[in-house]
Amino acid sequence: MGAASASHATELTTGYNSYGFPGLIEMPAAHSLPDAELSLSTSHFAGQTRNTLTFQVTPRLSASFRYSRMSQYPISDGTETTRFDRSFSIHYRLMDEGKYRPALAFGLNDFLGTGIYRSEYLVASKTLTNQLRATAGIGWGRLGTANNFKNPLGILDERFEDRGSRDGNLGGEVEFDQIFQGDAGLFGGIEYQLNDKLSFAVELSSDGYPLESTTAFDLKSQVNYGVTYTPRPGVHLSAHYLYGSQFGAQITFAVDPKTSKAPSGLEGTPPAISPASAVALGWGTEVARSNVRLLTKRRLSATGITLHALDIRGATATVEIENDTYRALPQAIGRTARVLTGTIPNSVDTFEIVPVVNGVPTTRVTIRRADMESLAHDLDNVWLSYARADIAPESTSIESLEEFYPKLDLGFGPYITTSLFDPDAPIRADLGVEARATYRPAPGFLLKGRVRKTLLGNKNESTRESDSVIQRVRSDTNLYEKEGDPSIPELTAAYFFRPSDNVYGRVTVGYLEPQYAGVSGELLWKPVDSNLALGFELNHVKQREFEQLFGFREYEVTTGHASLYYDFDNGFSTQIDAGRYLAGDWGATLAVDRTFENGWSVGAFATLTDIPFEDFGEGSFDKGIRLSVPMSWITGKPTKQTYSTVLRPLTRDGGARLNVSDRLYETVAETHRPDLQDKWGRFWR
Repeated sequence: MGAASASHATELTTGYNSYGFPGLIEMPAAHSLPDAELSLSTSHFAGQTRNTLTFQVTPRLSASFRYSRMSQYPISDGTETTRFDRSFSIHYRLMDEGKYRPALAFGLNDFLGTGIYRSEYLVASKTLTNQLRATAGIGWGRLGTANNFKNPLGILDERFEDRGSRDGNLGGEVEFDQIFQGDAGLFGGIEYQLNDKLSFAVELSSDGYPLESTTAFDLKSQVNYGVTYTPRPGVHLSAHYLYGSQFGAQITFAVDPKTSKAPSGLEGTPPAISPASAVALGWGTEVARSNVRLLTKRRLSATGITLHALDIRGATATVEIENDTYRALPQAIGRTARVLTGTIPNSVDTFEIVPVVNGVPTTRVTIRRADMESLAHDLDNVWLSYARADIAPESTSIESLEEFYPKLDLGFGPYITTSLFDPDAPIRADLGVEARATYRPAPGFLLKGRVRKTLLGNKNESTRESDSVIQRVRSDTNLYEKEGDPSIPELTAAYFFRPSDNVYGRVTVGYLEPQYAGVSGELLWKPVDSNLALGFELNHVKQREFEQLFGFREYEVTTGHASLYYDFDNGFSTQIDAGRYLAGDWGATLAVDRTFENGWSVGAFATLTDIPFEDFGEGSFDKGIRLSVPMSWITGKPTKQTYSTVLRPLTRDGGARLNVSDRLYETVAETHRPDLQDKWGRFWR
């Protein structure tokens, strides 16, 4: 039985099958995993290892990406080989379980891969007692190769009776003429939950392993047995006896991105709120103004916030800040307001707090001193403080502190990079040291660079040569990893500006990323109250030498995109980019992400361009999964650092886009009302 999500001692849970999605042992089940649960499963039997990343996208929909290794896999010349395969699965619960009605779900396996695991199913599950559940289903494709019979859908149309054969083996194409077609097979099983740590399962499999059973193992029975032990929440160990001849094992790690792994209380106590009567500082003389700025700067710095500028006019204090520490900007705004109650003269009753990003003001959040005092201990202070705050665009800077520009920051530390799903080595990684420098000569200007030296790793051991028939804009990545040591991944000069209240701009020149150098320009229209944003980016770049120092190769290209961004206010957001890619191909990319209040983000993207699938090569088009994990979720300490990665089945040349730091939407959106509202719960923290 697959690993189960922890629950009450005698309450049934939903497990992971050996393919990493909701199921029994190898077969699927109808129930869903807990909403947003993210898991990594590894299962092994008879020379087959499956590594699966599964995400419960919505309460009903789960999606899986799988990387498999199959030894003794038969090929057309009659010999055997070790094969690596990538595949996707989706599982959707159509109907919830009722008093007499079972839960009902359908799924598609390997619908974008090469078809080794391609199958479809319709499955029902019914809880019989609080410890016992029965499952029965019908499968097609690979799940119709045992216990099979003529497809009952043939009653509707005789074309359902013949599944036919695949058009090719490039993958990436959904062959709709095969879905739910061909012979069907029956599967089912029983699950028994003994307690919160131990569960058992027995199933009848409809997978006949038509290829593997002739070479990898001896299939004697379609009945499988499994037991799962959960030593702690989120860690599940399973043992299986499969097909009458094989033992198998599985381990699953599951996390809930909606909750924090680290205990609370590691952020430090927020500054105390000082009543106005206790603040007797003046502002009328230059000495007094200097003292107020210095005191405010020191107290903000102690809480992890940088004071960019401060000015008082009448009863209003305007403060520009840089949030260097807190993942949720409202937390930085709230702590700034707390500090101001103790450093700003008591004649000032209004605070205008302006977040500054890359030297450019973005939003003005106006808070009354009286509200800070009266709401501090109110049970509904989160909502009331948000309702009383005024959030408006701010495009005009006040004079920054004299010591702020020019500003040089230096850094040195370790780095780690990974390369996943290379057909010759599924996991490659490098560990090394990196020197970093940023220089801010004036507001809006940013110069930065990085130098890396690898200390150990195996990314330079890849010998796979690109077989691309189009311009090689990304498929030579392994050559950059092999020859770029030491390397300069980035060396740029950038200027950020605000043409108007709702428009932001960026111009960046230099060595933009490890493989390309040139110039990049961007404009973003994003009203402070809007969930919608529109962007336009234009780049002219030249390909860098593999050594990643100062040399160039011959290829150069003009590339750019028009972009639409939309935040749906329910944690989901989408981005559509249409334009010209690095290989000169034209097309569009659709990305959908789910972001949680604690900073976790899980998403997927797909790109289609005018490059034919056969010219693109294996995979047919660019697609992948992107994941971002805030370090504060792990440590419990405030930090804006995140670990982000993109998982692609393959790195090809079609649909490849330039990588540029500090793209505007990612830096601006967090300072606008939709994001501030989502995270305002941390204002008083």
